[in-house]
Amino acid sequence: MRTILFFDLPSVTKKDHREYRHFIKLLEKEGFAMLQESVYTKLSVNESTAETTIKEIKKELPPDGMITCLTITEKQFADMEVLLGDMETDVVLT
Repeated sequence: MRTILFFDLPSVTKKDHREYRHFIKLLEKEGFAMLQESVYTKLSVNESTAETTIKEIKKELPPDGMITCLTITEKQFADMEVLLGDMETDVVLT
């Protein structure tokens, strides 16, 4: 099983930044790895451990913002297609 966690947290005040950093540390402590900015993923051995992880996250939710969890199978995660566009830059690569 794979748990994908999407979040959008405010970052206006110093308190918001503190809560954001605390949340990121919680995700890392729980074994999540960044997939891309504001999207973290964690591999679980079964559905029960995925549910336990989500319960731990729920205990320390930030007061503001939106957090979404999606649990999928490893096969579904492996079928993910990464689409990249062309990167434009003014830097000359030599």
